[in-house]
Amino acid sequence: MSVHVELDLPEGALSALRTTPDEFVRELRLAAAVKWYEIQKLSQSKAAEVAGVSRCEFIDALARYSVPVFQTTVGELEDDVSRE
Repeated sequence: MSVHVELDLPEGALSALRTTPDEFVRELRLAAAVKWYEIQKLSQSKAAEVAGVSRCEFIDALARYSVPVFQTTVGELEDDVSRE
């Protein structure tokens, strides 16, 4: 099941961005999913689903957006190491 969302943009926005409506929608979905992953609102797999790409493609996108693939903090790593 999917949900349809409609978005109104200012006239000329797509030409300013040099993109087509379909390309804009794809990039917007990807950018939103990357940000939501970055702020830990979505897992990698769920973010990839929102973006409409495979998990591998999503990981590639994270690199393009300079977002770390792993969301583990230094403190969490230290805790994991100290438990072992």
